[in-house]
Amino acid sequence: MSHVRVGPRAVTRSVAFLTAGVLAVPALAGCTSDEPAGKPLAAQDVAAAPRSRVADGGTLRWAVDSVPETLNAFQADADDTTNRVAQAVLPSMYRTDDTGRPARNPDYLESAEVVDTEPKQVVVYKLNQQAVWSDGREIGAADFAAQWRALSGKDSAYWTARNAGYDRIEKVERGAGDLEVKITFSRPYADWQSLFTPLYPKDVTGTPDAFNDGARRELKVTAGPFAVQKVDTKDDEVVLAGNPRWWGEPAKLEQIVLRAVPRDKRVSELVAGKLDLAEVDPETADEVGLAAGPRDAGTGTPLMGPQGTPAAGAPGSPLAGDRGRSAAQALRSWALANGSDEEAAEEEVLAREERRETEAKAQRRQRALSGFEVRKSLEPAYTQLALNGADGPLADERVRRAVARALDRKKLAEAVLKPLGLPAEPVGSHVALAGQPAYADGSGALGDQNAKEARALLADAGWVPGGPVKKTEKGEKAAGAEGDGEKEKEKDGKKSEGGDGGDDGTYIVGEDGKNPGDGGDSGDGENGEGGAKAGDAESGEKHSSGKNTAQGGAPGAYAPKGTAAPAAAAAPVAKDGKALTLRFVLPSGPGSEALRTVAGRVSDMLDEIGIDTAITKVPDESYFKDHIASGAYDLALYSWPATAFPATDARPVYAKPVPAADGSLNVAQNYTRVGTDQVDQLFDRAMSTLDRKEARDLLRKADSRIWAAAGSVPLYQRPQLTAARKGLANAGAFGFETPVYEDMGFLKKGAQGPRPAASPSS
Repeated sequence: MSHVRVGPRAVTRSVAFLTAGVLAVPALAGCTSDEPAGKPLAAQDVAAAPRSRVADGGTLRWAVDSVPETLNAFQADADDTTNRVAQAVLPSMYRTDDTGRPARNPDYLESAEVVDTEPKQVVVYKLNQQAVWSDGREIGAADFAAQWRALSGKDSAYWTARNAGYDRIEKVERGAGDLEVKITFSRPYADWQSLFTPLYPKDVTGTPDAFNDGARRELKVTAGPFAVQKVDTKDDEVVLAGNPRWWGEPAKLEQIVLRAVPRDKRVSELVAGKLDLAEVDPETADEVGLAAGPRDAGTGTPLMGPQGTPAAGAPGSPLAGDRGRSAAQALRSWALANGSDEEAAEEEVLAREERRETEAKAQRRQRALSGFEVRKSLEPAYTQLALNGADGPLADERVRRAVARALDRKKLAEAVLKPLGLPAEPVGSHVALAGQPAYADGSGALGDQNAKEARALLADAGWVPGGPVKKTEKGEKAAGAEGDGEKEKEKDGKKSEGGDGGDDGTYIVGEDGKNPGDGGDSGDGENGEGGAKAGDAESGEKHSSGKNTAQGGAPGAYAPKGTAAPAAAAAPVAKDGKALTLRFVLPSGPGSEALRTVAGRVSDMLDEIGIDTAITKVPDESYFKDHIASGAYDLALYSWPATAFPATDARPVYAKPVPAADGSLNVAQNYTRVGTDQVDQLFDRAMSTLDRKEARDLLRKADSRIWAAAGSVPLYQRPQLTAARKGLANAGAFGFETPVYEDMGFLKKGAQGPRPAASPSS
């Protein structure tokens, strides 16, 4: 399933110290030190097998979203594929285990510990004595020092995307021997284990030119189980080959080919036999699961097709029993003998042949997909509803809290995860996920869903049901966030059938006079009951959710067919002559169907407290740049990963924006523009303490205050659905754990069967 997401380590974080106002919050919940983090909601699913059962050799063809623009993970345009390559070919001092905690990587690190805290924190790394770069040079202090200088932020000639942690290092020295590295910090740093992962050779980090350009398309020197053989932009693939100087367990695979395949093309590539492993959307996962289901004992044909229909060629299917051209000839003869003219008989023959060919293609597709299975887990990332608090109605904390308290997060999680057979628990923290040490449900600082209290918050902010609404003049904006780019038309400019506005990417929840089958206009078009006038300059269409749902119209913006219509919506609220309408911006591309379903249900929930929503679909490529990052939205859905180092990685996401020297607002990664001094101070304290219990409690307190500010509402942990070729071991839905690339491979002949209870490294 494709969700729009961003990574905390992919964007330059703010290093400013924040000092402005404080948000008052209610009694905090979920921050006691005794509350356990629990276990991950779902285990990884990688068809774990011991190395003894995995064959030597073979090529793994693995779908990725793109060929990376750079192989330097510390540059701003690094992406998920950059990180995947780095994991396979470069040193990592620490990896993430299956519970989301950092774990020492013994292939590179024999030990690492804090040896002094006074007067300054000192960490000593003892390196694996076999660890060498692919050119034969030992991995050592010179590589650590060069990376620190490049990422410290002191030399602007280095085009770095982040310097968190490196900016706290005072010096890097050789220790007691060649295999020791001594790091002295100028300020205490709790997340020191996050540093030097990945570690680049000094050839890459030693000079600005090498750092900025030298590692964008090639990595000549590496130190992992694999090495970069080539980055092929013509064929859209990155080829990794076994590293002959690797000292650890030898890689089982000969090659890993990372192929850039769009999400909506992956099922075709699986059918064509061009992929072995690919993250897929729920529809493709369903199709793979059906193809791998029960089959006819005689023919091997799947017994069931999509939606429970008989599969092509199976007993009970329309063409079961038809065989070859002789059946068509017999049909023609029968038609002629029973009075049909020759032209009609030929048409019937052609139609029957077309149906036969269609079902033959379906059979071939099912046979191809039957060689795969779906491996599923929960990704270490969560989807949130973002509320832009920069200006407009959502600049008022009371309105944000009303929106948040209108949401039934349990139902939203179930809408996405329950059909997939995954745990459908709403996420209770902004900084960690279930199973991680910092996790605790802090949503009590906001309060449970309560429509009555949500309406009371709106009334307190001046938004009252049935209030007078002025007729909007042409060009006048509705009550929503300001900013350009509120709505973009679909690139192809196609018009929807029967509409004069066309399919411009905007879906209006419960638009007046637009019930299914209702071809008429909505009366006088005025918004006296909370709707905006049709042809409104902001969006080109009327936005009102008060009437249609109450009349039993469409059940929701993107609700599945058969979904029951929601309860009657509350009277729309208004203030100063304007109805409260929020712009809900979503990506329009394939793979975002789940986001659009969630958006529809969120809109239905907001209807019940009198808030209208205008859902605008925009092209994927402009979603973040032109809307989220620029602040041209009121509501949006996107995802953040939960890392093993929340004090470092979550701070720029929730830090209070501050004015920059040029007068603009420096938001770092806080795209909701909602932050407080208290939250910043709690993160800074958590980042500076070496007491793990204290750090955990500080993070939980910060999370509770983030909940109270209601700038973002975590909804559910993202599903991870992977189609994997049967017999592929130690790969699939990895969950929290960093993949172990050297253990991936195909099972030996005769080794397939029930999955053994073994870990990938056993």
